[in-house]
Amino acid sequence: MDVVVWILQFLLAGLFGMLGSLKVIQPKEKALEMPNMGWVNDFTQTQLRIIGGLEVLGAIGLILPKLTNILPFLTPLAAVGLMLTMVGAAFTHLRRKEYPVIGFNAFLFVLLGITLLGNWYLFSA
Repeated sequence: MDVVVWILQFLLAGLFGMLGSLKVIQPKEKALEMPNMGWVNDFTQTQLRIIGGLEVLGAIGLILPKLTNILPFLTPLAAVGLMLTMVGAAFTHLRRKEYPVIGFNAFLFVLLGITLLGNWYLFSA
């Protein structure tokens, strides 16, 4: 079980780290050229950078605390933070009637939930 949770954490950390970095580095106009990124119009450049920064911090939080065994309780909290980010993303897509993208948000939410439960179980054991 621990191996599955670690693999999932690394995959999610890589995904959120990459997507968050793009939001931080890329100008808003460049993001609008990508498919399924119409939601970017609803946010300012600063808001996009804040969202991206939170995703990068969440990605780091999924790996670093547990890996170094320094404050390992932060790993499940990072999963909760990213789950809340996915809820916010789903509401944004719902408001914009971008229904297919909500499925991806829900999928990531479930994977983060598995990570949360796996870490919570391993932390309490």
